Amino acid sequence: MSYCEEFHTFENLQTGIGEEASTSSAAVSREGCSKVFEEDTADPDNVMLLLDMYAGCGAMSTGLCMGAAASGVNLVTRWAVDFNEDACESLRYNHPETEVRNTKAEDFLQLLYAWKDLCARYNLLGTNFNKTKKPTENKKKEETEEEAQRSPPDENGEFEVERIIEIFYGINPETNEGAAALHFKVKWKGWGSDWDSWEPYSELMKCEDCIEEFVKDGYQSNILPLPGTVDVVCGGPPCQGISGFNRFRNYEEPLKDPKNYQLVVFMDIVKFLQPKFTLMENVVDLMRFFGGNLGRYAMGRLVAMQYQVRLGLLIAGSYGLPQFRMRTFLWGAKMTEQNVVKGDEEYTLKLKDALILKDAIFDLPKITTHEVRDEMDYGNRIPKTDFQKMIRLPNHKLMGSACPEESVTLKLFDHRPLKLSEHDNLRVSKIPREKGANFRNLPGVIVDEKNKASRDPKMAKVMIGKSGKPLVPEYAIKFVRGAYKKPLGRLWWDEIVSTVVTRAEPHNQWMVYVNINFLTFGVFVK
Repeated sequence: MSYCEEFHTFENLQTGIGEEASTSSAAVSREGCSKVFEEDTADPDNVMLLLDMYAGCGAMSTGLCMGAAASGVNLVTRWAVDFNEDACESLRYNHPETEVRNTKAEDFLQLLYAWKDLCARYNLLGTNFNKTKKPTENKKKEETEEEAQRSPPDENGEFEVERIIEIFYGINPETNEGAAALHFKVKWKGWGSDWDSWEPYSELMKCEDCIEEFVKDGYQSNILPLPGTVDVVCGGPPCQGISGFNRFRNYEEPLKDPKNYQLVVFMDIVKFLQPKFTLMENVVDLMRFFGGNLGRYAMGRLVAMQYQVRLGLLIAGSYGLPQFRMRTFLWGAKMTEQNVVKGDEEYTLKLKDALILKDAIFDLPKITTHEVRDEMDYGNRIPKTDFQKMIRLPNHKLMGSACPEESVTLKLFDHRPLKLSEHDNLRVSKIPREKGANFRNLPGVIVDEKNKASRDPKMAKVMIGKSGKPLVPEYAIKFVRGAYKKPLGRLWWDEIVSTVVTRAEPHNQWMVYVNINFLTFGVFVK
């Protein structure tokens, strides 16, 4: 293939007899792109469906849907997959329109293979399905009080399948035993929902009618994506095996790390589903670790699938987030959709003023370092900035028609600090309330001409509280041989903060916030 500089894409080379392959991305025109885009978005009922892999609480897909809504595109996160049970619970709560699956990505891919086979078995592929019907609208029979209160049968009792209610691939989710296989959740005739159970497909061969009914209903309500039915697949495969914070990276064979192998799984899912667009995000080390070959691998997979591809770095702080957060993004767009991944070079994006820390959190109510409430009111804290006003909007106003309209009472959730140990709490309280202050401002620390910190040999260690621990911890002195300035660091209102990591602690991050009147908020990012 050759590279098309104008559109930052690839195209097939001409054959020996001068014929050009029909998949050439160079044939895409601006006019064609605009025409198709307008056709896709002119109808407000024309829903575009999104699958969010490694979804977490749904941040990436939520952002994409918000951006789409602002541009008049009705993009809906129809499916989401994550291995973390708590993240899936949060996602279900905030996005009832989404079919959320708590499973491994590789097991989800096997489920997609099995689902396609089942749909083909019942001659469903190619027939119309309901794009707007929610998975939760599947018909359910209300159980009677008698059924709910029945006792289980004895070991010689007989069971009859009333209907199939769910599908899953993997180890039996009830017993966590056995080999990975296709399972169905069974509603037993005459028994309440407490006795619903996961059964392997191989044990349900006598229940052909129930399975057929479930598959046909599931196909109509689109409970699982099929090739050609997905508009967007997005995801951020795990970064822990790539990140420079990991001191135990596999430098010889990085794809043998199960977390890094998710890069392969993600691309296999894209290959199977063939979405119109795909977006993958990862840490910048994707472009550096292992000679940048993991980034090359991801790009090469999309090119081989006949996607137009663009790879680049974005800094979140330049686009309205009060933290730096530079990340790698890999965009793909199918050539056959007449869409391009090239930006309009003639249009200069006019960014708004930077969003600083004060703009983001100044309207939050004051709390202490020992706050335990999970839910609270904003009180008399009035939003001042556009960001503060936006973040208080209900889902249907943030996401457009992707979410049902709802009447909500404005509440603030999880406004709680990371709980510190007694000695860390005392250390934090001793940090001067001034911009840039950190452990170096504590007594007993000196800084040499190379700007490296060390203990003052002329001064005895200052101890704190009853713990017998030093005021200046050893990790702060020794980390990066005294050159690290973040431990016990105090943030300031007029800053765009450094990237917030998964477990941000005062041991390794700028953490402590102070309001403009020098009153301690006691807030730590987590």
